[in-house]
Amino acid sequence: MDYKKAIKTLTSQGKFYINLGLERISAILELLGNPQDSLKCFHIAGTNGKGSVCAILAAVLKEYGLTVGLYTSPHIFEYTERIKINGQDISKDDFAGYVTEICSLADKNNIHLTEFEILTATAFKYFADKKVDVVILETGLGGRFDATNVIKKNLCAIITHIDLDHTERLGSTKDKIAFEKAGIIKENCPVVTSEGYEAIKDAADEKNSLLLFTAPFADTTNLSLKGIYQQENLALALAALKLVYPEIPQSVVDEGLKKVQHPCRFQVIEDENLIIDGAHNPNGIAGLRESLDFYYPDKFRRFVFGCLKNKDYKKMMEILFQKGDEIYFYHFNNKNSCTFEELQSACPYTAKEFKSLKELPPAENTMTIVCGSFYMLAEVLKK
Repeated sequence: MDYKKAIKTLTSQGKFYINLGLERISAILELLGNPQDSLKCFHIAGTNGKGSVCAILAAVLKEYGLTVGLYTSPHIFEYTERIKINGQDISKDDFAGYVTEICSLADKNNIHLTEFEILTATAFKYFADKKVDVVILETGLGGRFDATNVIKKNLCAIITHIDLDHTERLGSTKDKIAFEKAGIIKENCPVVTSEGYEAIKDAADEKNSLLLFTAPFADTTNLSLKGIYQQENLALALAALKLVYPEIPQSVVDEGLKKVQHPCRFQVIEDENLIIDGAHNPNGIAGLRESLDFYYPDKFRRFVFGCLKNKDYKKMMEILFQKGDEIYFYHFNNKNSCTFEELQSACPYTAKEFKSLKELPPAENTMTIVCGSFYMLAEVLKK
């Protein structure tokens, strides 16, 4: 199977769906020799901020001289972006080879894996084969029944900010969602968080795990990532690093923070007066608006926005837009993408239909913000 065929398999109706649970991923990993058991992992769950925390950990540990595996989701352009070693994507040939092996083994043993389970098994096997020193492991959805939670222990669990998202699967309250996220806490393994949900405290007590609360404020002077919400993400990452690797010199930490890369999260392209942000739920949108007001209070705002129908897009737009903003909606190529008409009917302000960035009229003192679904970002940026 070549790379294109591997992607076609992953995105087929037989694979491309969500089915939480650990039975299938456990079964395929058992057939692969349980590669996850040989790995040392930081395990990260939460509603918002997971990816940033992962990127910070990976950059600092690489700067320290370790070989670092990084498994995140979603990708922007290519599936290979999800699996990295020291910042380098897995090659398309390797990716196709692992996907082929895992799918063939699953079919032979009648194991019906989802896309995310195939990717997770690929990451574990790849990292084990490459003998990485440490893995930064981001949950895909929730925590308790997420495929990544097949690991038996971790160096440290990190639970980032929790808010209402994926409520149809994780629960309709923050407390219920916190319970699902707390499922990554392991016996006698520390957990770091900045929010005091009872579910997290109870899980830590039950597992005899050290629970470390950190204030959601850290000095982001050396951090390459923008966004005022990065104060909380950085505080979590630094607390976990000090807990697991207290010997890392501050100079190494500072140098690593300068090299953190996390595309499409308040990514500023100064030459184009352009900001790209994958905020796709109300809490993420609130963070985006707050950061815009902090960094660019005097700039006129031009928004290009699109999202999926299962998101609370009415609330997102109420938070994001203000009178006087120039607004464009994009109906991107996804069966669950909101149409222009659906977004306009829920928006308190008049909007235009987006075609391409090149077609936007020139405007002085204007910041263009492309935000919403990662599926949309990929299409807009490719164009």
